[in-house]
Amino acid sequence: MAGNGNGRRLRGKCAIVGLGLTEMGKIYGRSADELAAEALDRALDNAGLLPEHMDGLLTSAGLSGAPTISLQNYMGLKDLRLLNQMNAFGATAASMIQFATLAIDAGMAHVVGCVFADTPLKEGVSAGQAFSRTGVASQPGGYASLMAAYGYFGANSGYALAARRHMDLYGTTSRQFGAIAVSTRAWAAMNPHAQKREPITLEDHQNSRYIVEPLRLLDCCQVSNGSVAVIVTSAERARDLRRKPAYVLGMGQGHPGDTKRGGREPMTETGARLAGQTAFAMAGVTPGDIAACEIYDCYTYTVLVTLEDYGFCAKGEGGAFVEDGRLGPGGSLPTNTGGGQLSGYYMWGMTPISEAVMQLQGDAGERQLDNPRYILTTGNGGVLNFHACLVLGSDPD
Repeated sequence: MAGNGNGRRLRGKCAIVGLGLTEMGKIYGRSADELAAEALDRALDNAGLLPEHMDGLLTSAGLSGAPTISLQNYMGLKDLRLLNQMNAFGATAASMIQFATLAIDAGMAHVVGCVFADTPLKEGVSAGQAFSRTGVASQPGGYASLMAAYGYFGANSGYALAARRHMDLYGTTSRQFGAIAVSTRAWAAMNPHAQKREPITLEDHQNSRYIVEPLRLLDCCQVSNGSVAVIVTSAERARDLRRKPAYVLGMGQGHPGDTKRGGREPMTETGARLAGQTAFAMAGVTPGDIAACEIYDCYTYTVLVTLEDYGFCAKGEGGAFVEDGRLGPGGSLPTNTGGGQLSGYYMWGMTPISEAVMQLQGDAGERQLDNPRYILTTGNGGVLNFHACLVLGSDPD
């Protein structure tokens, strides 16, 4: 299986030792650099470290003026051994931690900060317009313009087509998507960081307006201003720091590609399959060992198809798998225990990672799970084009 052999050597060699979050949601008047610096300062304090201890910095590109490598100068950081801005869309956060792990193992750096910050929300502008592009100059030309000519604009349309394809192939229903939205909101009700905490029912989901059929408003993630940062270091150093480490036990990526030609189904057979093979083999675990999943949930459909491709259920059985409440509080596979991006906050791939770290540090409050040993976190970019994951654990062995 992919990921065997030397990949096991990295199991448990590094850990996330600090987590920092800013306020989330309608936070106006602050730059992405300012938010990123605050999140990094909080993450360092969480770990019991100072800025001068950090010799690596990785920033994640966002969609509206995210921090670049100039964040080093903004924060006054000196003599960094590792510095980069990375972008694999929603897969970036997990990729940054993978890169940090490899760099630390190679001796290129010792303490690496990884940060995402974004400020798409503007006062007086609707959340729905935050990521919109208008004007002739923003539209593709040539062959790339064909999809737009047929009405395919933006992520909503792409994920709606993916969800419809799954429905047509396997009989998946809107109510099954709704079960994911309801369970995620139940978790968010226990998370003081979450933007949406009021309970919803399946009927609330079914009565919410369509965004692009078959996706309704409650199938779609929110838009948030804010920042999340984590600190990665060696397992050896992690043992002497302030907080309980979240050990990096497995990591993987999967990028299926999409030529828009027949013979492949990248919207229903996603990169999660390849990423999971690599990460599970490195960690020495199977889906049955996973205590909780923190899944990139830009849409409810993304959760369903990701669970399938990691092997928690067979392909095409995701709808039946999620509709019985097993993902929610008290369920057999707690998923997106902080409310995810649907109800918590939308910080790209840092949303699932932040919740996994809180759970492993024992800081999840009312929603805290009972000693989770292995947590799967995933990141998804584009329209199911890019995928990266981590298996995080409470013990390096």
